[in-house]
Amino acid sequence: MSCSIIEPNDHVEVGPPVPSTRRTGNDTFAELTTIATGGRVGEFVRATREEEIVDAVRDADENGIAVLVLGGGSNLLVSDEGFPGRVVVDTRNSIDQIHISGCGGAILRGTAGTPWDEFVNVAISHGWNGIEALSGIPGSLGASPVQNVGAYGQEIADTLYSVRVYDRQTKKRTDLAPAELGLSYRSSKLKESTREWGATGRWVVLSVTYQLGLATHSTPIAYGQLAAALGVDVGARVPSVRLREAVLDLRRSKGMVLDDADRDTYSLGSFFTNPIVSESELPEGAPRYPYGDMMKTSAAWLIDNAGCRKGFGADLTDGRASLSTKHTLAITNRREATTADVLTVARRVRAAVAETFGITLVNEPFLLGETL
Repeated sequence: MSCSIIEPNDHVEVGPPVPSTRRTGNDTFAELTTIATGGRVGEFVRATREEEIVDAVRDADENGIAVLVLGGGSNLLVSDEGFPGRVVVDTRNSIDQIHISGCGGAILRGTAGTPWDEFVNVAISHGWNGIEALSGIPGSLGASPVQNVGAYGQEIADTLYSVRVYDRQTKKRTDLAPAELGLSYRSSKLKESTREWGATGRWVVLSVTYQLGLATHSTPIAYGQLAAALGVDVGARVPSVRLREAVLDLRRSKGMVLDDADRDTYSLGSFFTNPIVSESELPEGAPRYPYGDMMKTSAAWLIDNAGCRKGFGADLTDGRASLSTKHTLAITNRREATTADVLTVARRVRAAVAETFGITLVNEPFLLGETL
């Protein structure tokens, strides 16, 4: 069988070269993160070229300056004391079509600063599938492999082709294949390296390449709630545009699509990951999904059944922070909350689940200058 080659366009400009942040400004992390909390930034670098990013990080390392390469700020909780080091924001926002063929699909490379949802939208509009269920997730393209982002039955590991990085240890740029990234549930070697290297790990993501299918219909729907919203069975395929609309509606119903008028969206998305435990550790009635030799269960179910309902925690912070009024997995900034307020709610929720079920929840966002 021969494979037809579809001549790709050389370059797709996605939008203006600005970071995906809630508000403009460069003085505090409250202006640079979706939860709108956090103290002052020590030094701010807004990079427009790859060379600027590499130079800023290399110079910081050589001069003993702590460095944070910031994406969309949707997965970062910074202490109220702030970060005295150098914050580098990648403002590049574009996609290159590397290769498109009838057999190999579409191989697309996007700059790390490209907003993730814009990348998804471009893929769907061009008839490429594999990431449509990841619509509406805030943050940047560069952050997607760090967390192995996933939702509604799809995750980054399904379609990731390679990641272009600057290696702070070797001081060289290189391309990493998925097998080299140690991708696991909401984690990777990129994320794990922050334990040794600090706010930004050993590898600074410069661009990300995905390999997508050539199809205007979605991949088989793997998530029951999404299938129900679409009125189809699990395993069905629907037009990707229709699936995107359904995902966005579901995310909006949970306050998971950024909206300045909706305080439930002033959050970091899911604050806790779904626990992976042995079947014997699962509480009676808890959701259970096979995950290798273990079982994955619902953090939201555990939180709710530990007595922490929607809106929980407002009394602990004088109404400044609480669980979302739409979804128990998100902790929200209700009005001028501090990071300390957010952590007060998080710690109380975590303690309630541990006391009730003996399961310790793990935070999904990166905590800078703080711990649970």
